[in-house]
Amino acid sequence: MKNVLVTGADGFIGSHLVERLLAEGCNVRALSYYNSFNDWGWLNDLHDERLEVVCGDVRDPNFCRQICKDVDTVFHLAALIAIPYSYVAPDSYVDTNIKGTLNMLQAARDCGVGRIIVTSTSEVYGTARYVPIDEKHPRQPQSPYSATKIGADAMAMSFYNAFNLPVVIARPFNTYGPRQSARAIIPTIITQIAAGKKEIKVGDLTPTRDFNFVTDTAAGFVALAKAPGIEGREINIATGTEVSMKETLDTIARLMGGGVTYTTDPERLRPSKSEVFRLCGDNSLITSLTDWRPQVTLEEGLQRCIDWFTKPENLAKYKTDIYNR
Repeated sequence: MKNVLVTGADGFIGSHLVERLLAEGCNVRALSYYNSFNDWGWLNDLHDERLEVVCGDVRDPNFCRQICKDVDTVFHLAALIAIPYSYVAPDSYVDTNIKGTLNMLQAARDCGVGRIIVTSTSEVYGTARYVPIDEKHPRQPQSPYSATKIGADAMAMSFYNAFNLPVVIARPFNTYGPRQSARAIIPTIITQIAAGKKEIKVGDLTPTRDFNFVTDTAAGFVALAKAPGIEGREINIATGTEVSMKETLDTIARLMGGGVTYTTDPERLRPSKSEVFRLCGDNSLITSLTDWRPQVTLEEGLQRCIDWFTKPENLAKYKTDIYNR
């Protein structure tokens, strides 16, 4: 991992992964989604002589080929990830998540990349049929988003089987932490409370999730990049524990001083057959193949989130009166 490429580097997980890779001593080429404002997202304040930020779009195959040149390892994180927006604009998810992944796989093959880590999601499993969820669990496309990620995973495995491309599929469960978008439940609750609201708007509080703090997720990516002989594997990054949304939000409220009530906002509810009611990952494969172990407890991670989101300069970036799809 001397020269690495991170797609989706300007986003939540991608920016934390870039920081981790720089700390590992890597030269990092970071792809930021092109825009006319020259905005690099969460990379704007990251300055390092080993960081090269390039702007573009994984939907362009020739561009993908250009950025894969002279790269040892590719971390492919670029994707449309918001589930609610996938109900509104599913075609854009096909273009970015499936065709964008295809472009990156072809580019990695053409450029002789040593390993490409393709980012999956626990959403491909749908509501758990059994727990903990191992990598053999059936795939259940319960949203257009999860369907496109299932398709992207299948495309990646086809390149491993057909062309012997050194592919590893990393499947993180529910990552949370500083910089996460307000579409996710933890930041939307923290920012509403921080903005002084006493009645917090939420969706369904009954589902359970397996929450990974973002630095643990980034460490999992690095561990999978370093582990020998794991090409062609699909590997969970999970804690092996689950907690309900209600328990999570009660913890946040307690850490922030309490005194709030919750109200269900119908706009925040998924269609009934699309809601994933239970996620709890089996991490025995990654812990057997690498030395990765989750380091940050949920309460510690939530406190770190609260500390970050409540800083005025960070809170100002979030529109607490608007539901962010």
